[in-house]
Amino acid sequence: MAFWSWLSRLRSSSLSKGFYSDLRSSHFRNLNTPKPPTITTTYIFHSHALKYPFLSLLPAALAAVSLALQSHSNPSCCDSSHLDATRGVSFGGKGSTEFVVKGSHKELPQELIDELKAICQEDNMTMDYDERYNHGKPQHSFHKAVNIPDVVVFPRSEEEVSKIVKSCDKHKVPIIPYGGATSIEGHTLSPNGGVCIDMSLMKSIKALHIEDMDVVVEPGIGWMELNEYLEPYGLFFPLDPGPGATIGGMCATRCSGSLAVRYGTMRDNVINLKVVLANGDTVKTASRARKSAAGYDLTRLVIGSEGTLGVITEVTLRLQKIPEYSVVAMCNFPSVKDAADVAIATMLSGIQVSRVELLDEVQMKAINIANGKDLPESPTLMFEFIGTEAYAREQTQIVQKIVAEHNGSDFVFAEDPEAKKELWKIRKEALWACFAMEPNFEAMISDVCVPLSHVAELISRSKKELDASPLVCTVIAHAGDGNFHTVILFDPNLEEHRREAERLNQFMVYTALSMEGTCTGEHGVGTGKVKYLEKELGVEALRTMKRIKAALDPNNIMNPGKLIPPHICF
Repeated sequence: MAFWSWLSRLRSSSLSKGFYSDLRSSHFRNLNTPKPPTITTTYIFHSHALKYPFLSLLPAALAAVSLALQSHSNPSCCDSSHLDATRGVSFGGKGSTEFVVKGSHKELPQELIDELKAICQEDNMTMDYDERYNHGKPQHSFHKAVNIPDVVVFPRSEEEVSKIVKSCDKHKVPIIPYGGATSIEGHTLSPNGGVCIDMSLMKSIKALHIEDMDVVVEPGIGWMELNEYLEPYGLFFPLDPGPGATIGGMCATRCSGSLAVRYGTMRDNVINLKVVLANGDTVKTASRARKSAAGYDLTRLVIGSEGTLGVITEVTLRLQKIPEYSVVAMCNFPSVKDAADVAIATMLSGIQVSRVELLDEVQMKAINIANGKDLPESPTLMFEFIGTEAYAREQTQIVQKIVAEHNGSDFVFAEDPEAKKELWKIRKEALWACFAMEPNFEAMISDVCVPLSHVAELISRSKKELDASPLVCTVIAHAGDGNFHTVILFDPNLEEHRREAERLNQFMVYTALSMEGTCTGEHGVGTGKVKYLEKELGVEALRTMKRIKAALDPNNIMNPGKLIPPHICF
């Protein structure tokens, strides 16, 4: 205590200002070098000894500083393994344009492999190359990493997850939680190898409370499977991301979907979680009460943490009643700005629509090619209205009038259940429809979101850039809540394609940030968006996240290299 008090006084003294500045910059410049800290300390001492005679009194004090700094391992301060020494650029960090995520790798200890075999049995663990490769390369993402997992395990219970995590923490081996493999920002990459925990065997429904309108599930169940189970009870879970997404992954990425404009995102629809932390402890984040003011909101801390704080093993979800009646409507516009203006006007009218989706003319062309349809190839809005039959029809008529006032045409609506399903199926499969135009290309997908008043301007400005590009680009937007996607199709083997796709994506992100928006509305950060976080959130917010991460995961084993930029230090 006396030493730190003395050091504080030393920092404020006029004599020591130059010394302290030199000491701090010299020491931190050397934190990421292979030289041991004792050499760094000796170097600093001798280089300043003549300039500052009082340094002869301080060898023990400086040794204490070195030990204090050394006790905080690199993952807690800076992820130096991601730094490119030749260019000074951190892969995935600020300034990065790399598509292949780099990382370090070390062989798994045989002791850990034996422990995993004992926990999972040989049937629920594999070191097969093809299986490891499939888990290391996302199915619907162009992102890649230099390494793949060393082993894939398939736990069957929370207890097994706890034992697996505890063993990995003991051996300081990375863990990559794995759900439905539908994420698109490199969340499940294994740049440092390690153990991939596939949660697909943990997919049971543990309890359904009909009168409370909630359900307790394991993380491996898909949202579509869950809704099939809930339908006979007149209930449903209202979030609808891509087909194949699982509840655990949806929590990890804080996803939403087309119904978010009515029901909110994942953070609004999860009551509590059970999470296995990096040391193997299991934490339940809250009670089952619909609201609580008890303590820190650990549930929301974990939602959106992308597996960097723990492994989700149980989720209690808020459910909704299946609407009594619904109407689905479509209409066309001469421009995307006209369509966006109608979306804003609809929201301002006070009508509680459940969906407002915008697709541009290129996306409509892709849908026609992929599905053999003959829909008008012009900017299109899709609505869903719910409630009683009379109320849903009244909403439809009000919006039809708004559409007519904004150059809209061909307003049609469907009330037949099969017709409505077919319309929404077309929308849900929009990404796959894009590949009908360029079957051998990859897709870079933007996910910006802005305050509702800026949606029309953002889409208009982005559309001009997209139309001028030599690449095929489509627009899909959750226009009712300001979330705007573009699908940019490119050949990953062509450098000019990659650069152009990155340029377009960066243009939309920076435009959204200039409008007080975000780089990701629902897809999450992973490795793909991490380079934009400092500009969006500021370095102090990121340092705070880093401190939370270091406190809960001091060995940095939980999905390392994701979410927090590697250049952030504290």
